Amino acid sequence: MNPLRVECLAGTVVGRADGEVRRYTGIRYARAKRFGRPEPEPAAHGDIDATQWSPRCPQRANPLQTDESERRDLGVDEHCQFLSITTPGDAQPDEALPVMVWIHGGSYETGGGDETYSDPALLVREQRVVVVTITYRLGPLGFLGGEGRPANLGLLDQLEALRWVRRNIAAFGGDPNLVTLFGQSAGADSVAHLMISDGARGLFRRAIIQSPPLGITRGRAAMSATMSARLHTLPEVLTNEEMVRQQKPLIRGLGRFGWVAAMPFGTQYGHDPVPAESELDAAWRKAAPGVDVLIGSNNRETALFAELTPVFSRLKRTRLGRRLYEAAVARTTRRIYDDAIDSFVNRHRSAGGYAERYRVDWGAGPRFQGAHVIELALLFPTRAWEVGELLEGQALEEVQRQGRPMRNMWAHFARTGRSGVTEIPGILQVSAS
Repeated sequence: MNPLRVECLAGTVVGRADGEVRRYTGIRYARAKRFGRPEPEPAAHGDIDATQWSPRCPQRANPLQTDESERRDLGVDEHCQFLSITTPGDAQPDEALPVMVWIHGGSYETGGGDETYSDPALLVREQRVVVVTITYRLGPLGFLGGEGRPANLGLLDQLEALRWVRRNIAAFGGDPNLVTLFGQSAGADSVAHLMISDGARGLFRRAIIQSPPLGITRGRAAMSATMSARLHTLPEVLTNEEMVRQQKPLIRGLGRFGWVAAMPFGTQYGHDPVPAESELDAAWRKAAPGVDVLIGSNNRETALFAELTPVFSRLKRTRLGRRLYEAAVARTTRRIYDDAIDSFVNRHRSAGGYAERYRVDWGAGPRFQGAHVIELALLFPTRAWEVGELLEGQALEEVQRQGRPMRNMWAHFARTGRSGVTEIPGILQVSAS
């Protein structure tokens, strides 16, 4: 048997060995016309080449990435319904390993499943799990319905990817009945909303929800309608540059809509596959008993955005300025993340579900201590993190060492539905009740 040729319902998937893991990358799980609902990819008659990275959806530049940090040429394709699978190098087809499905963040505007900064190879090799990474439509292509265009197409893409996993993952050594979704920021928001999405029941058993901006997901209808009315036509071929040019007029002057303008694109309630805004609490209550949840935030989430904004970062030059700076970070972190996460946990538990609440207070240095995305450096400590500012000069090998207990905790939750810890000293604290 050649383990790099996997026979599954989708066809014969041909992957590649990469050190101590096997990779099956750039597998198409669905197709869609522009502003069309995704349709599942039919079974292939020949081999499926799974040796190329999944292309990103056209998007603006991510301020946290540079050409030096992104060491892969992922390419761009608005028809970006691809997924990638990473398995232990010695995984057996009948091993039934836990499956962890990663949904990337990026404010529903940036990112991709195969980004270097979220490479799951170490997590897979060290914790012996199967990780699937999803690429889906973003921005106006995926999260701006109205004016005759369906909403939530990116969320529908994710559902099709999960159905592909359900049908095929056993052939890669994964257990289709032991699937955990995990995502960060907009990816975490997606995970939370997949819990209440029509058609998602039975596709996953557990959810790890990292820094979801649940404080700004409601009350968005007027802003979405305004943006949708501004979107007329898009060019036949969308490059990254053209997408940026098209998006600028869509998001101009949204500040009048308040806090929600911090994330212009997102889930639109009352459109397939999610319920109306007035029905959200009831829907999450109904879903609670069927999904174990590990959810949390970082202690200074918005410090990331403040540090990257010169007018705010300059405040710290004086003692009074530092106090004002930290007060602003604390207030905005509570408003966008903490208060809504606490409400989510309380509702989930009261409805009969199991939920653990964690808080991260880690940083390689003081500037980004407990900041948004910082826990990803512990989960996915790749060379891409060495280039940017977030590690503040700390050696990657030390970050890999510090992150091992957290990676173990994530994998333990995927296996058992329990984190197994109350604290990882210097990293995070967990509350299970």
